[in-house]
Amino acid sequence: MNAKPVPYRLLLAASPFLFGGVCHPGLLAGEPDLSDIKLPPGFRIAIYAEHVENARGMSLGPDGTVYVGSRGAGKVHAVQDRDGDGRAETVRTIATGLDMPVGVAWHKGDLYVSSVSRILKLPGIDGHTDSPPQPVTVFDGFPAETHHGWKYIAFGPDGKLYVPVGAPCNICLSKDSIFATITRMNPDGTGLEIVAHGVRNSVGFDWDPRDGTLWFTDNGRDMMGDDRPDDELNRLTRTGEHFGYPFCHQGDIPDPEFGQDRNCAEFTAPAARLGPHVAALGMRFLHGGMFPPKYRGAILIAEHGSWNRTRPIGYRVVAAWPQPDGTAITEVFAEGWLTGTRAWGRPVDVLQLPDGSVLVSDDAADLIYRITYQEP
Repeated sequence: MNAKPVPYRLLLAASPFLFGGVCHPGLLAGEPDLSDIKLPPGFRIAIYAEHVENARGMSLGPDGTVYVGSRGAGKVHAVQDRDGDGRAETVRTIATGLDMPVGVAWHKGDLYVSSVSRILKLPGIDGHTDSPPQPVTVFDGFPAETHHGWKYIAFGPDGKLYVPVGAPCNICLSKDSIFATITRMNPDGTGLEIVAHGVRNSVGFDWDPRDGTLWFTDNGRDMMGDDRPDDELNRLTRTGEHFGYPFCHQGDIPDPEFGQDRNCAEFTAPAARLGPHVAALGMRFLHGGMFPPKYRGAILIAEHGSWNRTRPIGYRVVAAWPQPDGTAITEVFAEGWLTGTRAWGRPVDVLQLPDGSVLVSDDAADLIYRITYQEP
């Protein structure tokens, strides 16, 4: 049974804004009625933080501060639950005026922040969220194209910062090989290299704690119809692997423009297909703790939701279980942000806290949720 806060009050008098055929009513006041969110037995969802403008990527500091990037807002937030009651008391803006700072990554006392063409950091952020340091540039060599230019970032087990560079289009073959890749660099911005090719637009990745392999989501191309291609969950097993874009989609669909002379077998097939246009974004492997054994070692994936499908799909959180053969099986974990063709929220990223609970960011409702488990 889910927690049920004060009912959500929607601004129905004004015309709702339209995002790809899905109506998103503006918020007037109050909190959403989260009883509409369906979860497996024993799980509960509640508001962790409000007014986190355009909440996107999340990263956890050692003192429990949750750092949150944004896209359109150009801000980075610091969210703090100092009394440990499961709800943040403080939401601070610690950086403004940035260019799509979607990704944030805490590392050795510094907060790294993505920009379209740069990687920035707020040095010595620990203990200074009330008077944050000015961002300094770590790397400024990424392309300036804004189409898929926003970047999720994270530090890998090798101590390097991983940064995707999305395709500057829906479908194209760029002369610059940096596009449609995942790259990595040293923390000081040196040593940039490409680790994965053929990745149209990844906005979430994490490393399997069992073997250290990189898993990532990838958004499929548009304008091939409502039902294809699927978004992908992928697994990188060697540096330089190619995952198909722009020649092949979802592992078995040649692109009508670029795939005529290519065989999909040339490329690495996805570990799992997630559905057409679901906009799979942030993902995290779950460790032990609060959740039951079934979910330990599983992946939670935030699906932001389709923007141009005739009937919307996504707007949910999916669980995936890696299999010994490198594939994964999936099932819906949390849903209810979409009712019919109307959505009031859009999950973006997931983050597990030390107590085992899971946060989910929502850039449409400016909220962060906390999902907990108690034996039924």
